[in-house]
Amino acid sequence: MEFQFTEKELAFRAELEAFIKSALPPDWQERARSWPGGYGAMEYDSEQDRQDAEIFKQKMVDEGWFTVSWPKEYGGRGLSNMEQAIYFERTSYYRAPSLNIATAIMGPTILQIGTEENKEDWVPGIARGEIEMWLGYSEPDAGSDLASIRTTAVREGDEYVLNGQKIWSSLAHASNYGWVIARTDPDGHRHRSVSILVVDNNTPGVAIRPLINIIGVHSFNEVFFDNVRVPARNLIGQENMGFYYLMTALDFERLIVNIGAFKHGLEMLCDYVKQTERGGKPLGKDPHVRRKLAEIAARVEIAYLFYWRTATLLDRGKIPSVESSALKLVTTELSRMLANASMEILGPYSLLMDPTQGAPMNGMAPRGYLDCISATIGAGTSEIQRNIIATRGLGLPSK
Repeated sequence: MEFQFTEKELAFRAELEAFIKSALPPDWQERARSWPGGYGAMEYDSEQDRQDAEIFKQKMVDEGWFTVSWPKEYGGRGLSNMEQAIYFERTSYYRAPSLNIATAIMGPTILQIGTEENKEDWVPGIARGEIEMWLGYSEPDAGSDLASIRTTAVREGDEYVLNGQKIWSSLAHASNYGWVIARTDPDGHRHRSVSILVVDNNTPGVAIRPLINIIGVHSFNEVFFDNVRVPARNLIGQENMGFYYLMTALDFERLIVNIGAFKHGLEMLCDYVKQTERGGKPLGKDPHVRRKLAEIAARVEIAYLFYWRTATLLDRGKIPSVESSALKLVTTELSRMLANASMEILGPYSLLMDPTQGAPMNGMAPRGYLDCISATIGAGTSEIQRNIIATRGLGLPSK
């Protein structure tokens, strides 16, 4: 399949790029540390970085860049999903702090399956950047089997009483609401007995404890619910249909791949190779290095094809399922490939992590090498994506 932007999309891309360059701090590229595909570096290194990210986000909201594909009545610009994809590609290429879990996952999910009351309650605030959510999916003993969760929500009048524990909850400490899946029918079918509730972090009984990741950053948390009373109005969609809504939300999550960051990372590595001599010879003449870079460049182009194809499907009114799994699988495996190649090509210098002065690629290589481990686990492991492709895409038996 061949993709080509329309004149309108090219104009949109140019306008967006000009905005990003003007709105980001001049030295942002030297400060940005996120690795494509990784989940571990979601916390900013300094208070200045956090403030600059917040300023940039507010500029996006004010200029209408935050939810470009959403309907105008819900705070968007009513543009196409392809233009939304262009937005994510350009912002991730410049490593702009635009990723927001509520905007990228919850908002689109509520617009798809939420009640009118859900849309009125949550969508406008998400579009204005006022609501940030964390994902309350994983539990200590559930692994990738989300249907086996033990957190319960018992209906009492106009409230649910929530009890249980979540783990690996990214940015729960930096958000104001949780998007929590809980069992609402203890006797029901495992796939038709859970619901999604939006939980205010400030509700009595909610306890958030930090988990420091392999990079030494506080991005994950474990969250405990002890008789937390949640308004029944915060139920998303219909009761006991949460597992199916979760599949829709995961499809949206698997589309967040920071595709432009892969191209940026490859360009950084190529620049290093062009500027470096080893053993008296230009590194760029080493056949092993050239072969590595060529292989990554080809994989980046393949990932881009999956990316644009997925956006095209959305514009045709389809929710990509197998396609989003394939995109997630290709990009997260590419995350590891790029990190491994960076460490190998940089050699001993790959051990210099930021903020060490003179570290190649701003010290990104060792950070990415550690962060990419999470890439093939978060939002469903590579094994889960292969199972989805095999069963839903190829029609193979589940066992």
